[in-house]
Amino acid sequence: MTPTSVLLIGGSGFIGQEVAAELARRNIACVVPTRRRSAARNLLPLPQVDVVQTTLTPASLDTLVQRTDAVVNLVGILHGRAGAADDPYGPDFAKAHVELALQLSLACERAGGRRFVQISALGVTDNGKKTLPSRYLRSKAAAEQVLIQNKSLALTILRPSVVFGENDKFLNLFAKLQGFTPLMPLAKANTRFQPVYVRDVALAICNALERLSTVGKSYELVGPEIYTLANLVRLAGRAVGHERPVLSLPDWAGRLQALGLQMAPGPTLMSVDNFDSMKIDNIGSEDALTRMLELGVTPQALSLIAPQYLGIRSNAIDLARAQPRRND
Repeated sequence: MTPTSVLLIGGSGFIGQEVAAELARRNIACVVPTRRRSAARNLLPLPQVDVVQTTLTPASLDTLVQRTDAVVNLVGILHGRAGAADDPYGPDFAKAHVELALQLSLACERAGGRRFVQISALGVTDNGKKTLPSRYLRSKAAAEQVLIQNKSLALTILRPSVVFGENDKFLNLFAKLQGFTPLMPLAKANTRFQPVYVRDVALAICNALERLSTVGKSYELVGPEIYTLANLVRLAGRAVGHERPVLSLPDWAGRLQALGLQMAPGPTLMSVDNFDSMKIDNIGSEDALTRMLELGVTPQALSLIAPQYLGIRSNAIDLARAQPRRND
């Protein structure tokens, strides 16, 4: 059964904007809450998308859930403070992942139940909230369990690998860094990833909403190609014409690098928790691609798509450099 309206939590983000656009193409109304309306300005021209400036309190969630008949939770953060020694998540991951899932679950229950799609993370396993190597993964696992326990939800869980696309902060970051550094020292260079295209993720989410056969199931969202982290860095550099040698760091040096980047001023490029997440490969199980076909998604290859948008970035840089300069 196709929902008539969807509450899109995290809809102003990288994946959320693609989902909102896909819902609009399907003529499905969409409500996107955001703390700052300006953060969702790209969504404002879309038909049937209502951007609501609000904070996500229990009262506001009740109001938002009552307006819609399905919920998609896209909220995810990559960096968070550590808590006490016996705290498996830390306060930031606990709030963004576990507590928000609980409050959404309760709001849906008070509304009589809802269709619900939870965006988790590849590598999360059932009941893995204590055994997974990072606070990020453990908190994502705990969020899944919170939702599974609520029997009023018609729940589907999607676990994407790292997501690439024109506005990603993954390949674009590697491409940018290689524009001004002669060498790429890299922690966990041999960790394997199976990147998935952002539009394929959006299709999977929207198709799952429309297919009751996906209720009670979890799906891994991956692309058709597997790369080491080092090879992804090389691909990004090559696409913009600045491929640099990759120096694979031993674990002790990689951990120090992660700590240094975590403590550096400005946006966090990497943290110790990110390093811990890469202790396990970020690849799907043997049937992941087959099960994506159940969602009506044929995954597209990074090798065919990423060079196109990274190449656009490279051309823009070359054009800027070619502009005549004034002699002041």
